Amino acid sequence: MLRLPFPHLEKKEGKTLMAFLVLLFFIAVTVWVPSTVVAGDLPVFREAPAFRNGRECLRTTKPSVIHIAMTLDGTYLRGSVAGVFSVLQHSSCPENIVFHFIVTHRRLELRRIITTTFPYLNFYLYHFDSNLVRGKITYSIRRALDQPLNYARMYLADLLPTTVGRIIYFDSDLVVVDDVAKLWKINLGNHVLGAPEYCHANFTNYFTPKFWLNSEHAAAFKGRKACYFNTGVMVIDLEKWREGKYTERLEKWMRIQKRNRIYELGSLPPFLLVFAGDVEGVAHRWNQHGLGGDNLKGVCRNLHPGPASLLHWSGKGKPWLRLDAKKPCPLDSLWAPYDLSRHSSLFSDN
Repeated sequence: MLRLPFPHLEKKEGKTLMAFLVLLFFIAVTVWVPSTVVAGDLPVFREAPAFRNGRECLRTTKPSVIHIAMTLDGTYLRGSVAGVFSVLQHSSCPENIVFHFIVTHRRLELRRIITTTFPYLNFYLYHFDSNLVRGKITYSIRRALDQPLNYARMYLADLLPTTVGRIIYFDSDLVVVDDVAKLWKINLGNHVLGAPEYCHANFTNYFTPKFWLNSEHAAAFKGRKACYFNTGVMVIDLEKWREGKYTERLEKWMRIQKRNRIYELGSLPPFLLVFAGDVEGVAHRWNQHGLGGDNLKGVCRNLHPGPASLLHWSGKGKPWLRLDAKKPCPLDSLWAPYDLSRHSSLFSDN
C-alpha cells in the first residue's frame, strides 16, 4: 500500500490520492522545466492588410529584392511587428521585400505570430545560438543591452545564406515613414557598412578612461576620423563583411572588453572600434534616433531638426510601454498607428 506523507490523507478515497499525485507531478514540472518553456504569453496581434506592389514595380523585368534583418523576442515583439508594418505600408514594392528574423528561442511560436499577422510576408527565421556570445558579454548600464540577441547583428554574415549579398539591419524599436527602397539603393562604394554619422557627438564618452590611457587600444582610431553612428540602422555589404572577417574583428574587442572593461554600452562600442571613420555616411533622416531618451531614465525628447524617414526610440523609454502606462511622450503618438497589438504589453525593459 502506498503511504502518503500526510497520514490523514490515507483515510480519504481514491480520488483524493489521485489528486495528490497530480499535485506532486505539477510541482515537479514547475521546478524542473526550463524557464524559457514556462515563460509568459506572447502578445496577440491583429492581421495586417495585404500590401501589393504598385504599377511602377511591374515596369522592370528583374525587380530588386530588398533584404531586411531584424531580431524577434518576447520583450520587443510588439516593436518588431510595428516596424515590419511600417516598412510594408510605406513601400512602393512591398512584395519585393524579404525579412530575415533572428531568434534565440520560442521559434515555432514566433513563426506562427508572424505568419498569422502578415499572411503575405516573405520571410525566413534563423536560430541564433546564445552560446556564441554568452561568455563574451560584460554587464552594461542597461540590462536590455546585455541580452545575447542584441549581439546577433554581428553574426548576420554567418546566419544568412551566401546568396544574400546586402542587408538592411533594423532595431525593433523603430518605424519607417518613407520608402525603404531609398535606403536600400545607397552606394556603399568601398565601404562595408553605411549608416548616418554624428560627428558632433563627443566620441570619447563611448569608452572608459582606461581605454584612452592604453596607447595600444587608442591607436585603433589612428588615421581615422572616427564619428559616432547608431547600430540600430545599418546597410551592410555581407560579401565584403565575409571577405574581411569582420565578425572575428568584433569578437576580438569583446574579449579585450572582458579583460579590461574599456566601454559600458553593450554591442555598440565594438562596432565603433572596427568601423568608425570607415562608414559610408547616410542622410540623418534615416535615423531620427534617441526618441526613447537616455539609457537610464528614458525621458521624452523632440525630433532632431530636418526631415525624417525613420523614427527610432533608442534609449530606455519604449513607446508601447509608455502608452500602456498612460504616460506617453508626445512623439509616441507617431508610433501608435503602427501598433497591431490587441492587448497591452506585460513586458518591461529595466
